[in-house]
Amino acid sequence: VTTESAQRAALGAGAVVIDAVSGDDGRQDHERIARIRAVRPDIFLLCGGIDGGAVAQVVELAELLAAAAPRPRFGDTRSLPILFAGNRDAAEEVKRLLAPIGQVAVVANVRPTLDREQLGPAREAIHEFFLSHVMSHSPGYSTLMQWVDPPVMPTPLAVGVMIEHVAKQAQCDVLAVDIGGATTDVFSVCRDVRGSFVLTRTVSANLGMSYSIGNVLLEAGIEQIVRWIPIPLGSDAIRNRIRNKMIRPTTIPQTLDDLHVEQAVCREALRLSLRHHKALALDVALPQEEKGIQQVFAQSSGERPLVDMLRIGIVIGSGGVLSHAPDRIETAMMLIDGFETEGVTRLMVDSVFMLPHLGVFSTREPEGALQILYRDCLVHLGYSICPVGYKGGKSGDVIARVFVDGNDVGAVQYGAVSRINLGGEGECSLKVVPVGRGVNVGPGPNLPLELTAVRGGVGLILDGRGRPIKHQATTEGRTAAQREIAGSVGIRVAQ
Repeated sequence: VTTESAQRAALGAGAVVIDAVSGDDGRQDHERIARIRAVRPDIFLLCGGIDGGAVAQVVELAELLAAAAPRPRFGDTRSLPILFAGNRDAAEEVKRLLAPIGQVAVVANVRPTLDREQLGPAREAIHEFFLSHVMSHSPGYSTLMQWVDPPVMPTPLAVGVMIEHVAKQAQCDVLAVDIGGATTDVFSVCRDVRGSFVLTRTVSANLGMSYSIGNVLLEAGIEQIVRWIPIPLGSDAIRNRIRNKMIRPTTIPQTLDDLHVEQAVCREALRLSLRHHKALALDVALPQEEKGIQQVFAQSSGERPLVDMLRIGIVIGSGGVLSHAPDRIETAMMLIDGFETEGVTRLMVDSVFMLPHLGVFSTREPEGALQILYRDCLVHLGYSICPVGYKGGKSGDVIARVFVDGNDVGAVQYGAVSRINLGGEGECSLKVVPVGRGVNVGPGPNLPLELTAVRGGVGLILDGRGRPIKHQATTEGRTAAQREIAGSVGIRVAQ
């Protein structure tokens, strides 16, 4: 439980977690010591115990770290940054044990009680250590500090700040992704059981579109990638294209075939990254009547996730494969397929990767940062309408009807994907009415959803495939289905 809280604190501060060592990780002490000496991270985060609880196990971890005596990453003359965010009763003993090997800072416990998590103090301390011990070694950093007044922020932390502003202004849960060449960052700002917005950030350090594209193939498997491709390409041909990308990671697709493969890989990278994110985005603010130890350990295993796709109102994509797709409908479909959006979700893309810069700007001018974000940064793609919960029936059944400004403009059909172009500019009234028994578009089974929508972009994408998305049993069937979907939404397919 404490390890998960520590990971969330580090990831939320923009850190990359190299490893987690805990008393119940199954390793022997000598293995832990060898691992600690080998990794040589920038910062050590030591957590453990609830405030007022047992001290012995926390002290044992400190003794383990002291016995390892790891060297600082930047030379032996530097002081090793060690942050303690555990049981406050153990703080003095931990400082005494670790003072000979590094600079120890003590902050509030990340898990003061079994049912409560407080990550803010640890995140701020990690940020400060990052600036003073890591960024200070970057060429030109001292000169930069003489030029600017606002605090320097790590890129992921700044992005998280801006996503929080978006969620609070829109008053809905927001999911954002930055998919790069080597890593994929996922951010979510979701309301917990108390109604407070909670920011969670995870980094999938082995999932990317160029340097790490081979890891996507390895983790997802070739069959998972093949199922998204609308042309009959053999598995060996797809593997060869992915291997060529690994050899020349900075190249871009030269043919439609290559583009189909790259966008299929993107879908799998998004799916795997979101799965990783959901495993760490857990709601630990348990209701008052659920404070038993059994519930605490149940939620740590993923039974109380923060990210509920039916509640996600906005999805924001960023990264070259999403921002620079030849057609915006391709970006929208990658987000829908990769994240398997549910209900009614607004889709947007950060076309110029301005989110981190505006995150820093928002610390001075939050309203101005939001105005720039919507006017010059985020591109409105459209809305995905994906009803869930339909039981039985056959392909082609109408499971929801869609109304724009009171006019019936189309229907969501079970097993089919279609597109409605809203046209024009400005806002309109959007209403989605479930038809099939048990169909849920967001508010609950059989309940309609009404909202004010923005015209333009690719319009409305009506997705009746259900969740999780089911694919045909044969390769030929999957290829034909993807080709039909591409034709129905207007995606160009290689002949």
